[in-house]
Amino acid sequence: MSLGFSHITGFILLGFPCPKEGQSLLFLLFAFVYLLTLMGNGSIICAVYWDQRLHTPMYILLANFSFLEIWYVTSTVPNMLANFLSDTKVISFSGCFLQFYFFFSLGSTECFFLAIMAFDRYLAICRPLHYPTIMTRHLCKNLVLSCWVLGFLWFLVPIILISQMSFCGSRIIDHFLCDPGPLLALTCPRAPIIELTSSTLSSLLLFIPFLFIMGSYALVLQAVLRVPSAAGRKKAFSTCGSHLAVVSLFYGSVMVMYVSPTSEHKAGMQKIVTLFYSVLTPLINPVIYSLRNKDMKHAMKKFLRI
Repeated sequence: MSLGFSHITGFILLGFPCPKEGQSLLFLLFAFVYLLTLMGNGSIICAVYWDQRLHTPMYILLANFSFLEIWYVTSTVPNMLANFLSDTKVISFSGCFLQFYFFFSLGSTECFFLAIMAFDRYLAICRPLHYPTIMTRHLCKNLVLSCWVLGFLWFLVPIILISQMSFCGSRIIDHFLCDPGPLLALTCPRAPIIELTSSTLSSLLLFIPFLFIMGSYALVLQAVLRVPSAAGRKKAFSTCGSHLAVVSLFYGSVMVMYVSPTSEHKAGMQKIVTLFYSVLTPLINPVIYSLRNKDMKHAMKKFLRI
């Protein structure tokens, strides 16, 4: 990626300003959360790998999703932890844009993953007889690969264009990561076309998968309500409930921030919302999936006994 350095060779990420003791406590807290996130998502990957009964598209997608979550949280937290212990809180120009690229690419990939996981549940419940012939391992592998490729291409051009812009004046970013809103606010002159492009891509990325997910679950709900037995309905709802919970947590917070990435959010609220979907959601997801799924609970117990 070619980077135009302009007047600025680095940025200052303010993070969470507080006394030195507070910074140390925040370091310990987020280090603990990061470790739990790695362990939780890593356990799901290992459980799926070791338990032959979970070698189905549903759990293969879940294992890949957990792998994605590990890298998603890793794109921000290690730098945040280093920032807590730093006196200068400086991030280089290239480091800032690399974080920007990986954070947004992994977030984009997550949007696409949530959509194909909804598609998988739609096929399993609405087309149960055709499910084995449609959702083959080959299709599953291609869907996973498509999510990664599309996710890493989605924001590539806007990020390259933003990196070529001139930055002048203050180099302070009142955030804990390199976010497009604060970055674009430092450009001079402002570039409304690039801001509009970034906002449009963000909106399309969020709404297209979200509408696809909602459409899939509308059809699932319609099919479930036609199931004659209460036990059958409960099982179907249980299967979909964990995925819907994850979708709600992720999209509920992300839509607040990135439908209009250059809108004037208060810095404190911006940090809290970003913290929720970038750090807390990857921590909560393994709990949601393991607690609401009997097969996953059994596999996790079996794996942890190894």
